[in-house]
Amino acid sequence: MVRTALLILTAIVAAMWVTEIVDTVLDHRLDQYGIEPREAEGLEGVATAPFLHVGFGHLLANTIPFVAMGAVIALEGPKRLVLVTVLVALISGLGTWLVAASGSVHVGASGIVFGYATYLIARGVFNRSGSELAIGAIVVLLWGGALLGGLEPQRGISWQGHLFGAIGGVVVASILSRRPEPQP
Repeated sequence: MVRTALLILTAIVAAMWVTEIVDTVLDHRLDQYGIEPREAEGLEGVATAPFLHVGFGHLLANTIPFVAMGAVIALEGPKRLVLVTVLVALISGLGTWLVAASGSVHVGASGIVFGYATYLIARGVFNRSGSELAIGAIVVLLWGGALLGGLEPQRGISWQGHLFGAIGGVVVASILSRRPEPQP
């Protein structure tokens, strides 16, 4: 099961890289298919934006934490990896579509990266698991500064995608938590 989950993670990352190669060849014309806030056509970007990036530097900056944290989530199996990825992408994308500035286009997998991070941090709290809390602490140590810095409004950076990705990770951790059985 873990092997299948890791293959899915690898396929997602490969799709991101192939898309960026094609986008580069096409002079970045695919980026127009990102999230366009409050435009009906912009809703397609909720599905496509995680595969689109503003160059290879942006893609690499997302790939490293995406793979590292995605691999930890993959240890829970393919169903969990897919659920976390899809639900976080939906919450991040729809939140961005609702609140980001009109006339802007948002691309990148960082909403999912932020969601992976907060999922890994929050699941230990919801599951009351020492090992999961330890993993969450490692995530905070490695990426905590980037998480906080990514929420600061900066020109050219979708803090909305980061914020709603982070919210999505907590929501998904809550939904997928193992609730203890009530004691009689």
